[in-house]
Amino acid sequence: MAVFTEIAHDDAAALVARLGLGRLISLKPIASGIENTNYFASCAQGEYVLTVFERLTFEQLPFYLHLMKHLAQRAIPVPEPQADASGEILHTLAGKPAAVVDRLAGGHALAPDIDHCEQVGEMLARMHLAGADYPRHQPNLRGLAWWDETVPQVRPFVSDAERALLDSELAFQHELAKSVAYARLPRGPIHADLFRDNVMFAPDGSGRERLTGFFDFYFAGVDSFGFDIAVCLNDWCIDLASGRLDEERAEAFVAAYERVRALTGDEHRLFPGLLRAAALRFWLSRLWDLHLPRDAALLKPHDPTHFERVLRERIAAPWHPPASPAA
Repeated sequence: MAVFTEIAHDDAAALVARLGLGRLISLKPIASGIENTNYFASCAQGEYVLTVFERLTFEQLPFYLHLMKHLAQRAIPVPEPQADASGEILHTLAGKPAAVVDRLAGGHALAPDIDHCEQVGEMLARMHLAGADYPRHQPNLRGLAWWDETVPQVRPFVSDAERALLDSELAFQHELAKSVAYARLPRGPIHADLFRDNVMFAPDGSGRERLTGFFDFYFAGVDSFGFDIAVCLNDWCIDLASGRLDEERAEAFVAAYERVRALTGDEHRLFPGLLRAAALRFWLSRLWDLHLPRDAALLKPHDPTHFERVLRERIAAPWHPPASPAA
């Protein structure tokens, strides 16, 4: 992602050698994204991604890294963290936490069709079930508590109309979180950031692109599965220009998910509010990144107005997935 910490080739080479990955052939910075420093590392043993964590701490990171290993061991296609001889998967570079994970094959489906959405929906449900017995717990660090902290920080930078929307939506989300139905929502480890650029597909030889994996789990946390689905729908199943939900793709996504894990009645009922929550979360983070940026060698903040449009659309046109046959 953005390069906040410059890593010398020799320092990276020493780390990959310690992990038994052989000689470091090349180290290429990854320019996209805004959270961590990432490099593609080509090694004698294969292709990897080296991440230096800029915000997450040594205390927080075991949740993410061990979750990825947990899922990989249960046949969910995610990058597996590489361990040293003592089994440690959390390392140090430039005095900061670091990890090396497998590089997934393929590329992004930036203009997804129904088939892409169905594959992501099915794999997301598999991931939720596979994480059910994960023993570590960490809340979604970009959840309601973070929204409460962040709204006052971004309010000075936005228009009166935007401030009014931020305030009213935050109040709505507090009311939603107090509801009995919200308390009953199924929960567990979620990805929480499964956008198009965090999923890989590769041609399978038949003219179809097959999902090869989910990555970038560094916003993961324990939260409602419905919120994770809503994050996906707001990116995979929308018209990018207007922010309107593409109901055909959204229905296909949820139907594929439900073939693996049926949604509860509470999840169906609360979908409009969860879609609004997912839109607010990313509108807020983009406002924060734009107006309160950190120094980086390569930094491309995303346009916050996109998720403002999405939020306004979700308020104006509430959407429920069609009831499943078992509901």
